[in-house]
Amino acid sequence: MSKFAVILSAKRSTFKALQELANSQEILAEITEPNPPTSSRKNQEVVLAFYEALKSRDVDTILKILAHDLERWFHGPPSHQYMMRLLTGEQKDNDVPFEFSPISITSFGNIVIVEGCDTSGSISWIHAWTVTDGLITQVREYFNTSLTVTRFGNKSQPSDFKSKSKSSSTAEITPVHCPSVWESSLSNRVGKSVPGLVLAI
Repeated sequence: MSKFAVILSAKRSTFKALQELANSQEILAEITEPNPPTSSRKNQEVVLAFYEALKSRDVDTILKILAHDLERWFHGPPSHQYMMRLLTGEQKDNDVPFEFSPISITSFGNIVIVEGCDTSGSISWIHAWTVTDGLITQVREYFNTSLTVTRFGNKSQPSDFKSKSKSSSTAEITPVHCPSVWESSLSNRVGKSVPGLVLAI
């Protein structure tokens, strides 16, 4: 196990105990503004602070930002599970670390989408973070995958449909509208065909 992972594991145990004694909002006061202009901006700041802490191997900040029971979902080649290896200690000290340098960031409520690629441009990645009360509680990782984010919502019914007799014995079916709100742009740079997935929010 790497020195970074040992320190992370030890400090994670200490931090769990502290979480029971202190309000998580007080712990995060140094990372996020108490009254941000919008929750989306605050969520983006939390995620960007995580990437900065990851880059500098700042274990204390990482522990303040990540929920101790972080839920993780991965899609891509198994050899590209860089984040998991880094956070769990599977990455060895002599391994060349994968640098997560965000190229674009956008958010939809508590979901923050970050896209980037490696320095050679041969590996594209997308992280979909869920931020809850200033803590990252979930991450979905996509490597060399094209991602489309859609939003669920009820499509408005035409007025002539509403004006039909209400005494009809059949139940009305409300159509569901799923507009695309974001699409990845870096996946086409890897120079080969990649799978496409849809993330519904």
